Amino acid sequence: MSDLYWLTDEQMSRLEPYFPKSHGKPRVDDRSVLSGIIFVNRNGLRCRDAPKDYGPPKALYNRWKRWGAMGVFTRMMEGLAAIGAEPQIAMIDATYLKAHRTASSLRGHGRLIGRTKGGMNTKLHAVTDASGRPVRFFMTAGQVAEILCLTRQIRQTPLQTA
Repeated sequence: MSDLYWLTDEQMSRLEPYFPKSHGKPRVDDRSVLSGIIFVNRNGLRCRDAPKDYGPPKALYNRWKRWGAMGVFTRMMEGLAAIGAEPQIAMIDATYLKAHRTASSLRGHGRLIGRTKGGMNTKLHAVTDASGRPVRFFMTAGQVAEILCLTRQIRQTPLQTA
């Protein structure tokens, strides 16, 4: 198939430092599984609908869930974003994400949903470098002000703030 997405050798060499170590049974090829995960997310597919060239659907799903829970994808994004970042200035901004009315009953179960004037919301924050390139994303409940999490999030970014 010519429409499959494959990571290049250069892209893989930049991502490999963020991969967790393999223990026990050898993993399915990282390039094919990671390319498959990107293909599935980009096209809004289920793992079982991914082309067989990317490997077994169970491998795609398990790698996505396990690496997501371990923070591997977050470390990849932060590490890659920090490579070209301008290190003296960091900015923060946020936007509201409207929560569906049925999600409000899940508040006590680790959901980041808060009550605002506009109803139940989640807030997506972005920390950017001086050129406006995103360096870090994080979410809070809708009523949380940026200033409450500003200092901690700026310190956790790979930039050195002025």
